[in-house]
Amino acid sequence: MSGLLDIPWAAWCLLLPLFAAVASLLTGPRLASRLAPLFALATVLATAGVVVRVLQSGPFRHAVGGWGAPLGIDFHVDGFSALMLAMTAVVAAVITVYARAYFSNDHGSGSGAYFWPLWFFLWGGLHALFLTADIFNFYVTLEVVSLSAVALVALSGTPTGVVASMRYLLTALTGSLFYLLGVGLLYAQYGVLDMDLLRGVVEVNPATWAAYVCILLGLLIKTALFPLHVWLPPAHSSAPAPVSAALSALVIKGSFYILLRFHFDLLPHEMLVASSVLLGALGMTAVIWGSLQALRQPRLKLIVAYSTVAQIGYLFLLFPLCFALAEPGDLWPTKAWAGGIYHALSHAFAKASLFLAAGAVLQAAGGDTLVHLRGLGERRPVIATALALASISIMGLPPSGGFVGKWLLLVAALHAGQWWWVVGILLGGLLAAAYSFRFLRELFRPAPENLVLHEEPRMLGYTALALALFTLLLGLAALIPFNLLSQGAPFPPNAFLEAL
Repeated sequence: MSGLLDIPWAAWCLLLPLFAAVASLLTGPRLASRLAPLFALATVLATAGVVVRVLQSGPFRHAVGGWGAPLGIDFHVDGFSALMLAMTAVVAAVITVYARAYFSNDHGSGSGAYFWPLWFFLWGGLHALFLTADIFNFYVTLEVVSLSAVALVALSGTPTGVVASMRYLLTALTGSLFYLLGVGLLYAQYGVLDMDLLRGVVEVNPATWAAYVCILLGLLIKTALFPLHVWLPPAHSSAPAPVSAALSALVIKGSFYILLRFHFDLLPHEMLVASSVLLGALGMTAVIWGSLQALRQPRLKLIVAYSTVAQIGYLFLLFPLCFALAEPGDLWPTKAWAGGIYHALSHAFAKASLFLAAGAVLQAAGGDTLVHLRGLGERRPVIATALALASISIMGLPPSGGFVGKWLLLVAALHAGQWWWVVGILLGGLLAAAYSFRFLRELFRPAPENLVLHEEPRMLGYTALALALFTLLLGLAALIPFNLLSQGAPFPPNAFLEAL
């Protein structure tokens, strides 16, 4: 009976995007554009079924085709993976609606003709990544996601976009090679790839250390943590707007998810204490450096791209807080874990909203320099509102989801007595406000007398606004995601909910 409950939702939320990708190749871009919202809605409903299953019955595993590990492939779904599936499904569905309007005049031989199959392969790869429980399948799904993302970046067709996509490709392949080398070392040492089986046999020895270093380096490259972020700003700023939104909101979360799985579900604790301090230091450096770079950029998309570099840094503050020495009964490691994941969740919605709004500005004003923003607050209030509301979450102001995530990290650092992270979080918030007000101020300046705006599809602004409103909902209804996270959390459920 359990298998009958598990198979449909977990399988369909993976298969539907892949079916959509194949259908897009076979039917052509015009029909694919019409069918895309139906596939997106079906995928969201299938993902909702997975979420409900986890909330009702807790984490589950399903052996695909009846072949269990180590010979077969298992789906593994707990609260964390279900939350990431839900985040991906909702953000990707909104991006799908946005992309239909964005490419509405480009159904022929332009970039819109190639967007749909690549987009659904990316979506399916992300869902496969969040469902797998095998370290080699992590590599396979990462490659599907990375190669689809590289091709999507190149859709802009501009020389800058092509160069950015090639840089992204070379960087992504380098990260994949390091990760695969680490997987090979673990398999040579222990002979299994399933994470549950590995957890029972992995030991602290030179081979495990070498594998950990390779895997860590590969995943940090793909997550674009400073100083391995060089591919990110050019790729995000030169790609079409729906692609930029997907890269920032979803793609980098895939490698971060794998990183958390290795740290909390597989590797021995004693291996992670020293490296966690380094990850925290790199994260805080990313917050400051990325914010300072955002203050210098002349274009909206570049500001948002460097903001992504900065916001990624906050995610890595959970490592020194979770793996520092704690007394039995201390709740601050739980707060740090939940805060880091919640920040990743809220960042996905806020940053997708900002990039979608930037794409609407490009189509309306013909450019996205700060000068192009002048007068849009009056002429395009929906776009301006989306930019303002999403910026609230980026700055970490209440009642947004960004505030909840950063507040939990801040409280954890205070309880841990690690005041230097507190200073960094507060300084990062001030810098985020500084670079956000750079473009918000321009929105409400008087419009130039010669301002001429094009009639962009109004759906561009409304979809950006929908995601921005979702960031506020994440702050007002935070207990719902936290109840989901408590299913299978690496902390006792009563301690998890008590910590929040």
